[in-house]
Amino acid sequence: MVETVQTLGDTTFQRMKAMILDGTLEPGTLLREKKFADQLGVSRTPVREAIGQLISEGLATRANGSTPVVSRVSLSEIMEILHARSLLECETAKKAALSIRSAETLLPIRSRIAGFIEGPRPDSRAHSDLDSHLHLEIARLAGSKLLCELIEGLKNKTRMFDQGSIPDRLLPGCHEHLAIIDAITGQDPEEAAAAMKLHLTNVRESIISRINHPF
Repeated sequence: MVETVQTLGDTTFQRMKAMILDGTLEPGTLLREKKFADQLGVSRTPVREAIGQLISEGLATRANGSTPVVSRVSLSEIMEILHARSLLECETAKKAALSIRSAETLLPIRSRIAGFIEGPRPDSRAHSDLDSHLHLEIARLAGSKLLCELIEGLKNKTRMFDQGSIPDRLLPGCHEHLAIIDAITGQDPEEAAAAMKLHLTNVRESIISRINHPF
């Protein structure tokens, strides 16, 4: 029975996390246990566990015992996060370019990204999932579990802000990802770092533009 509840808690957490990351649950949304238990068809216990995990990951907050809410991320926080990501991910891109496993790891991802460019436009979640997968695989190639965890946490925070809200970034982002992959698999550390820096700079500029011109 404990195992079943734990599995439900994990599943419920993943479902609620996905709703935050794809924008279904907007910043400031109240996370009421009963509401989500009814919506997801589970008891309140796994919802309570899921909300606890969301709070621990920074995706939700609870102030003074009040009802938890989806976290808000300010522009200044987003800029700080993207700056930290640039410092970390330019370094991981460099290290990944020195890995003998770079081609076998990244070329299958490259094929999928090329499919996004050449084929039907993917939905925002499919694109976002592959985007996260690429960045984390690059961090893994760099050989640091800690860097993977740091980058994943930082990326989640920016992802919940911009996921699905900047559709004009899809194709440019895909081309930037291809450039990063090509530099890494070509074993060119400096070019890999430069391609990653350009990509994250463009992400930063698109978020600023979106905030200043929301419609």
